[in-house]
Amino acid sequence: MADNKTTKKRGALGRGLGALLQDSPATNRPEREEVVHPVAGIYEIDLSEIQVNPYQPRIHFDKDALNELAESIRVQGIIQPVTVRKLADREYQLISGERRFQASKIAGLDRIPAYIRTANDQQMLEMALIENIQRENLNALEIAHSYQRLLTECDLKQEQLGDRVGKNRTTVNNYLRLLKLPPDIQAGIRDQKISMGHARALINIEDVEKQLAIYNKILTEELSVRKVESLVKILNAPKEADQDTASTSDPVRKYEINKIQQKLASHFGTKVSLKADEKDKGEIKIPFNSTNDLNRILEILELI
Repeated sequence: MADNKTTKKRGALGRGLGALLQDSPATNRPEREEVVHPVAGIYEIDLSEIQVNPYQPRIHFDKDALNELAESIRVQGIIQPVTVRKLADREYQLISGERRFQASKIAGLDRIPAYIRTANDQQMLEMALIENIQRENLNALEIAHSYQRLLTECDLKQEQLGDRVGKNRTTVNNYLRLLKLPPDIQAGIRDQKISMGHARALINIEDVEKQLAIYNKILTEELSVRKVESLVKILNAPKEADQDTASTSDPVRKYEINKIQQKLASHFGTKVSLKADEKDKGEIKIPFNSTNDLNRILEILELI
């Protein structure tokens, strides 16, 4: 089943992984009693002989998705072999493919096709992280944690990491910055309540309470990424610019008052100053440059 596929290089694994994994030519599957000391190629291995991957970057596995994959495996079989390393005779450890491994158990399989690799602990960590980043549907937070582990545990620099995963340094850094967000927002990323774009906008707010305030507004009002970026821009504007808006520290309220001020300015065709305090008291100022300009404003107000 898998012999025809193993003669091809797996181009999607990335430049770094390709340097670590040197594919060996596929061999015909030997009889079970002959599979004693396999060191490379594809073999069918008993599921009971495979240990899970201690370096697995995926934290959560969706049960419904696993059951769907298991049903597909019952019908189609395993299309892509898992990757393992050999620990001892009839003892292996997953490098990648834990979803296929778990789904095969659910599907009731006894054996599974597997690539066999030789790797030490650090090589295994790097292979597992890179292959999962590139092949699995990890959420943004899991990718961020994987990048951080590659930097710290594999002693890589950001430039090297970018080469390994095929991403530029800016992209890598954007993911790493997610780990600076408070736990509630990180959980929101993990559970896909907010997108990577929302999270990147929130990162630019230094105050944690303000981050959480806008995060909660995203959830309750289903704000788009663009609206959140505008909200953050207003929040981070210099204090002098705030003199024409709300005299309040609430970023959400400040954003809403700024929108009203912009509508008034558009309506009257001139800059409008709008101020409001915490008790909803304030003032609106509409400047004019001449008598004609004043009359124009009065006409808009239907006072003349």
